[in-house]
Amino acid sequence: MNYVPGTASLIDDIDKKHLVLLRDGRTLIGYLRSIDQFANLVFHQTVERIHVGKKFGDIPRGIFIVRGENVVLLGEIDVDKPCDTVLQQVPIEEILEEQRLQQQTKHETEKVKMQTPHLHQTKNPGAFLMELENIVANTVLLKAREGGGGKRKGRSKKWKEILRFPHISQCVELGKTIERDYVNTCERQPIGRLLFRLYCETRAVLQRCIQLLDAMEDYEVTPDEKRKCRGDQIIKTFLTKDASQHVDIVEGFADQCRENLHTSPCKEIFSNCRKAVHDYLSSAPFSDYQNSMYFDRFLQWKMLERQPITKDTFRQYRVLGKGGFGEVCACQVRATGKMYACKKLEKKRIKKRKGESMALNEKLILEKVNSRFVVSLAYAYETKDALCLVLTIMNGGDLKFHIYNMGTPGFEKDRVQFYAAQISCGLEHLHRESIVYRDLKPENILLDDNGHIRISDLGLAIKVPEGELIRGRVGTVGYMAPEVINNAKYAMSPDWWGLGCLIYEMTVGRSPFRARKERVKREEVERRVQEEEEEYNEKFTEDSKAICRMLLTKDPKQRLGCQADKAAGVKAHIFFKNINFKRLEAGIVDPPFVPDPRAVYCKDVLDIEQFSTVKGVNLDQTDNDFYSKFATGCVSIPWQNEMIETECFRDLNVFGPQGTRPPDLDWNQPPEPPKRSLLDRIFRRHHPEVSISNSRVQSSSVNSVDSMSNSAP
Repeated sequence: MNYVPGTASLIDDIDKKHLVLLRDGRTLIGYLRSIDQFANLVFHQTVERIHVGKKFGDIPRGIFIVRGENVVLLGEIDVDKPCDTVLQQVPIEEILEEQRLQQQTKHETEKVKMQTPHLHQTKNPGAFLMELENIVANTVLLKAREGGGGKRKGRSKKWKEILRFPHISQCVELGKTIERDYVNTCERQPIGRLLFRLYCETRAVLQRCIQLLDAMEDYEVTPDEKRKCRGDQIIKTFLTKDASQHVDIVEGFADQCRENLHTSPCKEIFSNCRKAVHDYLSSAPFSDYQNSMYFDRFLQWKMLERQPITKDTFRQYRVLGKGGFGEVCACQVRATGKMYACKKLEKKRIKKRKGESMALNEKLILEKVNSRFVVSLAYAYETKDALCLVLTIMNGGDLKFHIYNMGTPGFEKDRVQFYAAQISCGLEHLHRESIVYRDLKPENILLDDNGHIRISDLGLAIKVPEGELIRGRVGTVGYMAPEVINNAKYAMSPDWWGLGCLIYEMTVGRSPFRARKERVKREEVERRVQEEEEEYNEKFTEDSKAICRMLLTKDPKQRLGCQADKAAGVKAHIFFKNINFKRLEAGIVDPPFVPDPRAVYCKDVLDIEQFSTVKGVNLDQTDNDFYSKFATGCVSIPWQNEMIETECFRDLNVFGPQGTRPPDLDWNQPPEPPKRSLLDRIFRRHHPEVSISNSRVQSSSVNSVDSMSNSAP
């Protein structure tokens, strides 16, 4: 039927007691339980005594549906888009999940009130409420970090629908355009690597190749004293002709490997063997793999990886801190339960400060770097008001907090060595991509749940063109290298100076050129950096003193890390004599300190200063062009790691009995029709015919755009 703009009209095909409200002829507002009243709107919005024909400018725009005595949000309509488009369609189960979380928060609040009567009786009720709000925010965050305490490990009730594989027939276009490179497909991409290995398990020859690769990888991280024994075992098992697991293609390397192992058992003994195995796998086996159901399943995962990302992909939790353009808050992926940190860059604030290039530069650099010692970018998306970077969450706090707030300022030597070694690896990985970081300081080094560190906040990082030097007076006072202060040209040298500052500060509990809380002008600090030598006390060993002096050399040409051996020279310094860098980079060295899993290492919610409202800034089409470059959705490798770490890959990557194709991989079986949404069923709408690829991919996502053509409003 036709609905009359600006009025309430009965819907013929549902319960007569329900009414549809339209506003301005553009937006469907919701349903009335009765003509007289409309209450209990979800998210604490309550409207009393609504009458037929009245205009409702104060009602949040959205589609509501009555469930018993409650009105729940089903979806939202953007009034700035054509009226036949529904954005952010939300299944009822997601709404009920939100309501459950609200009830949980309310329950936690009441529990805290019961447990803290002394706070409730305080003479300052405002302080009590502030403390209460912080406790509740922390409690809810900790509950989310623990996976919600349920069997789903923080996953939405609809997680399998969100991550439902498209039928293989809908992956045809992707199959034509996807890069078919062995290294990228079978080695770099985590899910691609696992699926190629599953394929290799179907053939004994290939399975032995994979076992040999794993054995050689294990050899490289074997402690020095056990390496010779492990090497002998590999030669005997895989390279000897009569061995049961003999691999033909590496037979010719046996004598050379055996000789090298007994003269100098270094990590690179099997490098030629590894190359030979990969050369073999990248030829006929890789070609055959591309015609198997395992590669077809890889295409299905890649289709899921390309689903649109919006704010409804995540649950949002407490604010953790502030960035240059907005807040940083904790968030959780609904489909997997994985926790992240969401860095919000307010659109108007970016435009006012002309920060577009800086924001995009940070996003592109984060997207490019894949290191366990640098925070990873997992998603980039936009909301109406902000650009959002979803990053690795580091629950253990920053080094500044741990240096100065956990007992006597500074760390023991083993802890300094461990953090300095991991920072060195992170810098090496950045420099390998020709990226200079330029802002190394304790606040930017974050700890994860297990005590490992990552370099964060790449806002000042920049890519240095090959063979060139750059100029830029950026950084933090007290940590900027002399060449930066002098506005001279440089490449990677400022980062090694920064490492020297960090080792010094972690050791003694103060920065090398400025005492803790010392009131001194910027010019004086810069003069000290350029002219004075740092002082060393009894906390420094000879090794730590030596590496600091070499890293804090005023002349960048003489500085450790800036010679021909680069990062390798730093890692070879005697200060790191107890560090096995191969094992460190593999993530199998235990940290000397593990953060308390029940602690929230950040400021209280109300102690984090809020941003003021940006006025006098209007966004236009030029801005939208920039946003489209920024909001690109999932980042491939972190997304695939998320699927594996949260066990979604294990739970979903199921094949038919005896290694047969399941229905979604069967080319001869038609795809299931897309499930119709609750709105579709209510209005009994009929969609025009759409292509398979569009209909299936869109139906699999909670963030899908649902066509409303030929329907109200």
